[in-house]
Amino acid sequence: MEKITFMPDEGGPVDFYVLDQTTVGGVNYILVTDAEDEEDGEAYILKAGSGSDENEQVYSIVDDDNELAAVSGVFESMLDDIELI
Repeated sequence: MEKITFMPDEGGPVDFYVLDQTTVGGVNYILVTDAEDEEDGEAYILKAGSGSDENEQVYSIVDDDNELAAVSGVFESMLDDIELI
């Protein structure tokens, strides 16, 4: 499982472990967890956006209920042993 480190605007670095990724409607999403053992952690769906320079990728937690339901359905169909929401 790939580990990525995020640098939030506030606080120190935060590590997440990538479970899967997908593209819906031209937008990239990643499903991450905060624990290396995916059964112990919380899962989050992050949406990719552009940063201030072309080499920077910015991710934000999906918080729109309709978008979250749609994307979590895609991830659930991709990963048969996971249930989101």
